[in-house]
Amino acid sequence: MNKSFINATVIAAAALALTACIKNDIPYPRIQPNFTSFTVEGQVQTPLIDDQTRTLTVYLSESVDPYAVTVTDYAIDPEDAMVVDDALKGTVDLSTPSVVTLRLYQDYDWTIRAIQDIERYFTIDGQVGTSTIDAVNHRVIAYLPDTQPLDNVTVTSIKLEAEGAVMEPDITGSKVDFTDPVVVKVTKWGRTTEWTLIVEPTEATVTTVSADAWSRVVWVYGAAREGKDNGFEYRQQGASSWTKVPSDWIEYNGGDFRACISHLEPVTSYEVRAYSGEDFGAVITVTTGTEPQLPNSSFDSWWLDGKIWCPWAEGTEPFWGTGNKGATTLGPSNTVPTTETSTGTGQAAMLQTKFVGIGMLGKLAAGNIFAGTYVRTEGTNGVLDFGRPFTQRPTRLRGHLKYKTAPISSASGDFAALKGEPDTCIVWIALTDAQTPFEIRTNPNNRHLFDRNAADVIAYGEFTSGASIPDYIEFEIPLEYNATDRIPTYILVTASASKYGDYFVGADGATLYVDDFELLYDY
Repeated sequence: MNKSFINATVIAAAALALTACIKNDIPYPRIQPNFTSFTVEGQVQTPLIDDQTRTLTVYLSESVDPYAVTVTDYAIDPEDAMVVDDALKGTVDLSTPSVVTLRLYQDYDWTIRAIQDIERYFTIDGQVGTSTIDAVNHRVIAYLPDTQPLDNVTVTSIKLEAEGAVMEPDITGSKVDFTDPVVVKVTKWGRTTEWTLIVEPTEATVTTVSADAWSRVVWVYGAAREGKDNGFEYRQQGASSWTKVPSDWIEYNGGDFRACISHLEPVTSYEVRAYSGEDFGAVITVTTGTEPQLPNSSFDSWWLDGKIWCPWAEGTEPFWGTGNKGATTLGPSNTVPTTETSTGTGQAAMLQTKFVGIGMLGKLAAGNIFAGTYVRTEGTNGVLDFGRPFTQRPTRLRGHLKYKTAPISSASGDFAALKGEPDTCIVWIALTDAQTPFEIRTNPNNRHLFDRNAADVIAYGEFTSGASIPDYIEFEIPLEYNATDRIPTYILVTASASKYGDYFVGADGATLYVDDFELLYDY
């Protein structure tokens, strides 16, 4: 036998044995697939997509059966990810949160939940205040003066479930004996719910329900019989006379009413009370807050750390952050100080949207400044913390700005149609009662952006312009509050030369100048 043949055979056999022993230990990449859009029939606003908690919230109109929600469209990034078991085909039961699994190398569970605001009311003749409606336990409580009998109460209006529901018995407009709780059955979408209606007597003809003191305003809430002379009075603590709140400051909702008492002094104690005719509710004492301003709100203080411009004096505590740390990985800072100010003195902030880098290695960087911290750069994407600790409640943000727009040069995906359109600048302010700053991530694989409709947002306001503003103008952004009694933990203020800069959409050359921000505390 040929010796070379034997050697070749032995080598081949050894190689085969070695190959058989090799185990493929190379792990699959871990890429979380994320929903980038989601549409259902009957939605009333854009769904909230939270990549961090893998939660998707849809908002349904009253006309939608939450037990059978039709998903009409959705998109996932990366595109080769899939929904396991076609879980979104047909209808989805969102009466309680539903879990679907997205698969890309590994499985990732997403929770889809629905929020459906159903208008509910229950009113009776002579009622004090408005009814308390517990939609979870299907229970309603209304109040009548204790001088009025409970065995002959007129139900003036009632709606407990979605529009079109059938109530049995239908007691609308009827006289009903409420000596004991009354049970009605309400049927909608083939499902019946029992509601318990309770009417309780009360000695009070008017109640000062609550009062919320801000810095220069106090919100006060009252309850009395509808149709009476209902209102509020206030005075500085220690004063002898009361001041009646003007009627045009008061909002009425049946027997409930509220007022915003403005033009007050900060850090001052006031007494407020509700009245109905000649009767008065209890006196509530509140103390107004302070009027803090944003540090370096004139944008006069800057220092240069290498090639990174920082909007605070060297050695001092920063309040504002920028995207300069990300931009300078491929080019120069694009948020910089400028002597083009609104007053002709000091400095302002100039925010420039630029394409930084070279060719395929480049990326659009939107000029921005924000209350918070630039945390780190992941590849060419930024991770930022939006928000600084804050506990007061301003009513408006005032400032000065000018803007040079340009045709959008970078746009793709859902924003592709914007290419060539004028870029839009934005300044926005928000207050939250979150436990931590809001983490912003611009990486498309785990993008996490601020949503004004999130549950922890107390107030929000914004200014935008898609047209050039060649000279400085004064702007004011009113804050729209979701509640008057929630105390903020963080304030978020952001300005950007490109509204959709978080998606790397914008115009190379768009430039926003901002100067002299001021928080206002009165109406």
